[in-house]
Amino acid sequence: MEVVALICARGGSKGLPGKNIRPLAGRPLIAWAISQARAVPRIGRVIVSTDSEQIAAVAREAGAEVPFLRPAELARDDSAEWLSWRHALKYLKASSGAYPDALIVAPATAPLRTPADLENCLDEFGKGGADVVFTVTEAHRNPYFSMVKRDSDGTVSLVIPPVGSVFRRQDAPVVYDITPVAYVARPEYVMSWTGLFQGRARIVQIPPERAVDIDTLLDFKIAEYLLSDERA
Repeated sequence: MEVVALICARGGSKGLPGKNIRPLAGRPLIAWAISQARAVPRIGRVIVSTDSEQIAAVAREAGAEVPFLRPAELARDDSAEWLSWRHALKYLKASSGAYPDALIVAPATAPLRTPADLENCLDEFGKGGADVVFTVTEAHRNPYFSMVKRDSDGTVSLVIPPVGSVFRRQDAPVVYDITPVAYVARPEYVMSWTGLFQGRARIVQIPPERAVDIDTLLDFKIAEYLLSDERA
């Protein structure tokens, strides 16, 4: 199976400016994703999609390919990353004549993943029958038990009223948070549809300590703490 890894890293982050190349435990943030993807033998190529020459230079130094710069219209705050996946796939088909068998997306903002997490996602995808596989953790809150919405009369009610009574969180249906550790997708699905849930989706659960998604300075400090704790 031909597998290409894609790491998307635009230059205009507002939650934490410059986060994709900000040093984390002595390495640029994006370098963590690159080294994790390169450590998976099944991944043949690691490509970074960015609109930033600075990020591109750092990514190349870390061992990734940066064969193109992402167009500005795909790097705005409101640009859907799915379109960047499509842009990369169009490049791959134009340059090699065919799509890879699988595209694995490893966001730069999840540096605590392990190569084994990527392997597990590829294993799940390799079973067949799924258009996309993505990572999740068990949700911190449960809409059947501890999440409420405000109603029109000013009172509140459960987001999803359960059938019967639920007195303990353990009795509620298990729900998951999507965590951007990894996505594996069939390229033809990405090119034909516009989201995760329009086709057949499956999940790989990972522990919360590997699911930190860096969007703010607080997230960054949490990742630094967890990495330092690992090395202690």
